[in-house]
Amino acid sequence: MDITKRQRLEAAGWRVGDAADFLELSPEEVAFIEMKLSLSRYLKQLRVKNNLTQTDLAKKINSSQSRVAKMETGDASVSLDLIVRTILAVGGTREDVAIAIASSQS
Repeated sequence: MDITKRQRLEAAGWRVGDAADFLELSPEEVAFIEMKLSLSRYLKQLRVKNNLTQTDLAKKINSSQSRVAKMETGDASVSLDLIVRTILAVGGTREDVAIAIASSQS
């Protein structure tokens, strides 16, 4: 949002913030969400790089296509554990996981 628009909204009595402000998230919660989303994006990149469909990946991990879709979007119902195990099942390494997590801090 540009500064002029922000100032205009604040002058009109609006409070301007981000999702973390709106949801009253702690810095730790924000970091967790960013890490999960970064790992989810990496999982999708790895799947595409390996020319796998969501259905192919689901079969590989004995799951469903809809579960893979949820993993790739960082759905709240999906654990970090499942995302990391799936990354490893597709050929990712511990180092890849670490790099994906580190990229969430950028």
